[in-house]
Amino acid sequence: MIREKTGLVLDAYFSATKIRWMLDNIPDARTRAARGDLAFGTVDTWLTYRLTGGRAHVTDPFNASRTMLYNIVRRCWDEDLLAALDIPASILPKVVPSSGVIAETAPEHLGAALPIAGMAGDQQAALFGHRCFAPGQTKNTYGTGCFLLMHTGDRPAFSGGGLLTTVAWETDGKTEYALEGSVFVAGATIQCLRNQLGLITDAAASETLAQSVPDTGGVYLVPAFAGLGAPYWDMHARGILTGLTRGTTRAHIVRAGLESIAYQTCDVVERMGADAGLRLDGLRVDGGASANDLLMQFQSDLLDTPVERPAITESTALGAAFLAGLAVGFWKIHAALPTQTQIRRFYPQMDTATRQRLYAGWKDAVKRAMSGR
Repeated sequence: MIREKTGLVLDAYFSATKIRWMLDNIPDARTRAARGDLAFGTVDTWLTYRLTGGRAHVTDPFNASRTMLYNIVRRCWDEDLLAALDIPASILPKVVPSSGVIAETAPEHLGAALPIAGMAGDQQAALFGHRCFAPGQTKNTYGTGCFLLMHTGDRPAFSGGGLLTTVAWETDGKTEYALEGSVFVAGATIQCLRNQLGLITDAAASETLAQSVPDTGGVYLVPAFAGLGAPYWDMHARGILTGLTRGTTRAHIVRAGLESIAYQTCDVVERMGADAGLRLDGLRVDGGASANDLLMQFQSDLLDTPVERPAITESTALGAAFLAGLAVGFWKIHAALPTQTQIRRFYPQMDTATRQRLYAGWKDAVKRAMSGR
């Protein structure tokens, strides 16, 4: 029921069970909620509440969808879920469009009453910043983890394989959806190679060292340091290094660490294509690790599709600005939003047989890392 209504998996990561716990365990919380003294919201709600001097208690459809209380099909707070968790609807914020003038800031904060006109979650704003407005268009943020989102159109596409179905945004009265897959450990792999294992002195050195060898020599690193995220969702999986020989050097291991980021992204893309019935038309990238040319080329090779890296990689901030600018008429339509002209494109250069052999080796390494295998 939760998956069908919210697009999420039942997990304490989301807000609903936290709200229930607080209502049950904080003295007088239920009484205060019934009196109207308590209000719930995610960070966007709190920021808007503070900026408006308490006049606006709102959230947008995406942030609402991450509470495990919002029905993404009917686009409203779900009465069944509220009843099942015994959470009063009175504490919930009003759901407003992602692009639209929500309220004005209190003049004392910024010296004038300014319109608050855009609201979105981090990764959804990045998707908008990359101008992924058509089904199949996909972006990946390479940070500590990886966050991959594919635009799926004006109807939710539900996953049968561990991805989250999410509202992307609501603009001009139209709700659009995405599939989302999270990789727990991406850039954090390089941090581990540097801090815990001492194989490199800084993150930038990983590319130079990895380029000193033509490949990993058959070495695979599965960085399941905190279990495996999408599409496996195995919290008991643990990191594993396979394929070591007497000829293995630290360069091979560092290269395997970089390549693991691309392999995990490929796992999510493979699942997304099957769930959404859409073909990847290219991958738009941002985040710190996207600056690594070796990684981006290998990503393009594995996916057999172009990878596009814009000069401005702060796509989340750009997307928030786009949403607000559309709301106040700075741009009239989506097509008028500026495009980035400085884009580095990586094109696949790997032959099919090599791609299939390398990916099969990765899949085997993942099986060894997963619990119960």
